[in-house]
Amino acid sequence: MNRPLSRDLCAAAAAALLVVAAVLVGRHLQDDRHTLFVNWPPLLASWGPHTGPGTPAALLVAAAVAAYGPRVAARLPWRALLAAAFGTALAWIVSLALVDGWQRGIAGRLTTRHEYLRVVDRFHDVPAALRDFTGHILLDSPDNWPAHVAGHPPAATLTFVLLDRLGLRGGGWAGMWCVVAGATACVAVLVAVRALAGEEWARRAAPFLVLAPAAVWLGTSADAYFAAVAGWAVALLALAVTSPARSRAAVQAAGSGLLFGLACYLSYGLTLFALLGAAVLLLGRGGVRARPVLLGALLAGLAVVPAAFTLAGFDWWEAYRLLVTRYHQGAGGIRPYGYWVWANLACTVLITGLATAAGLRRTGAVLLGRRTAPRAEVRLALLVGAALAALLAADLSGMSKAETERIWLPFALWLLPSCAFLSHPRAWLAAQAALALLLNHLLRTGW
Repeated sequence: MNRPLSRDLCAAAAAALLVVAAVLVGRHLQDDRHTLFVNWPPLLASWGPHTGPGTPAALLVAAAVAAYGPRVAARLPWRALLAAAFGTALAWIVSLALVDGWQRGIAGRLTTRHEYLRVVDRFHDVPAALRDFTGHILLDSPDNWPAHVAGHPPAATLTFVLLDRLGLRGGGWAGMWCVVAGATACVAVLVAVRALAGEEWARRAAPFLVLAPAAVWLGTSADAYFAAVAGWAVALLALAVTSPARSRAAVQAAGSGLLFGLACYLSYGLTLFALLGAAVLLLGRGGVRARPVLLGALLAGLAVVPAAFTLAGFDWWEAYRLLVTRYHQGAGGIRPYGYWVWANLACTVLITGLATAAGLRRTGAVLLGRRTAPRAEVRLALLVGAALAALLAADLSGMSKAETERIWLPFALWLLPSCAFLSHPRAWLAAQAALALLLNHLLRTGW
């Protein structure tokens, strides 16, 4: 066994031990103190071995990608690869969701008492609802919003209100909206990696993005939709700073700014995607220096959504201040920071897989040896490093205690390209698939 592979296995083993420690310590804390508010720490899940109608399809997709994914990704024309990645990711997400059946796995996910669809009828007058939004955030306020509505800016809820107005009513349509959007997120990451680090690294990363264990939570969660919006914001910015066409680059920069602004009004935590945006601007600084108009277009696009919501009467800063208060009124104020600050990282291992732990080890090695490492490798490592920095900032904030297997999906997807550094991709892909299948068939996840 060569030394790099041995070190990769050690990194994966350390990640596995972190998960084991989080399970054992979490089980003790929950049984002894009842302060974690999760049934199967560190995940918000319960033990329940089961199979379902999606099981055969999930096994088939896993076997096909693990066996043929690297070869197919290396040979397909680029556009065909993007289409194949989207289709296969969608099949993987849907098949895993259907292990729980249509109703529990997809149609019922966004209809529970904490979810957005519970308040669609309260937005019959959208301007009035926006003006009064902050008045219902606190637990002791009249008609307080359900947890997920209160915990996000109103663009998240308005998305499902819009679907309802278009006639796409109910949990089935809402669930599939999130699933399909979530499946495009892997395409966005591939587009960005190709633009910034080269096509070879994007092709090597593709099977890992498709077969991510995160798919267990991408179907069905609104955070899958959030991940897609934030992902395409980064991808468009990467295209803008590397595009040779001046007019197209300006449009892409404006589109990126528009999506960054929307992301901040979908989830407060997505403001941390500014770190990824900064990394893209750093990597594409040559294009920015040559076309300063890109920054103007980016900022102009960025202003659109905040201006629209502010003019409509929604105060983002006041809402966030009240959210912090509400967070500490509920379970967030009881859950121990000392446990979750590291157990959240165990959740990250479960949604990104042991291969990503090994990939992050290699990413660190590239950054440490960046003076001698190939330029494309360093650029990819910087992009992944920015995503890791954003995730760690979210962790240290104390506003992400538990449920990070869902909440951190937007950040986790950007860690997966680190797997492109790995040798023996088929073996690592098999490990990724096995983890996702075990989690989905042994646990009943929910939120």
